[in-house]
Amino acid sequence: MSYTEMSINIATKLDLITKRSKQKPQEKFTSLAHLLNEDYLMECYQELKSNRAAGIDGKHKEDYTDETIKAEIAATVAKMKARKYRPKPVKRVYIKKPNGKQRPLGIPAVIDKVVQLGIKKILEVIYEPHFLDTSYGFRPKRSCHQALKAVHKAVMTKPANWLIDADIKGFFDNVDHQWLIECLNQKITDPRFRTIIIKFLKAGVIEQGKYYDVEKGTPQGGVLSPMLANIYLHYILDLWFEKVEKEHIKGYTELIRYADDFIITVQTKQEAQ
Repeated sequence: MSYTEMSINIATKLDLITKRSKQKPQEKFTSLAHLLNEDYLMECYQELKSNRAAGIDGKHKEDYTDETIKAEIAATVAKMKARKYRPKPVKRVYIKKPNGKQRPLGIPAVIDKVVQLGIKKILEVIYEPHFLDTSYGFRPKRSCHQALKAVHKAVMTKPANWLIDADIKGFFDNVDHQWLIECLNQKITDPRFRTIIIKFLKAGVIEQGKYYDVEKGTPQGGVLSPMLANIYLHYILDLWFEKVEKEHIKGYTELIRYADDFIITVQTKQEAQ
């Protein structure tokens, strides 16, 4: 099978999942792990960006030849089928934030990035049809500029007299794994697929040569983390605001979210407080 034929075949499968998710919103997906096959993961490898920092194995995408990456992917798929796949711990590094503080990043090994991208694309076609329009971060065809336009529209054309500007402190480092799994359970019941995701959450961290267990959080820097963050916040924040909180707020109100930063517009000072 040529690379083009392989891409078309995989795209068709993902399109079918999207249609099924739209047409049967209450249905849960019971069989997904088989999609993480060699052809699919090879396509995911091709999609990885080059010239990125290496994980704990010291390897970059450019270090692999066609033969070596095919062999690595084949071995990884075999491990997943045998339920013996174990993602490597992420390498923790720090980058400076504009406010002078440091932001921790977790850098996965290349092969783990490949598997994460494969999972991310599957989760995206399942959950994207159900995410609310008020969410803009890390979603296809959405950007921070669109989020800013939404805020501008709310302020200039609607009775939004007060703004609540919020940022969830240390969100990516403190995501509750149990609740994240509950969020995944709303759409996915394939135990093998969920187990692989849980293994990524529990893979641990290497910092300055020392290993640390991880009981919470989903590290920034991982391909999968933004997707998991959106799933978590869709249920924990977006739907809570839309289905519960709006019932108690008098007058106009709207939530606009970009990743873990969000703004709530309200009509009166009393409601804002």
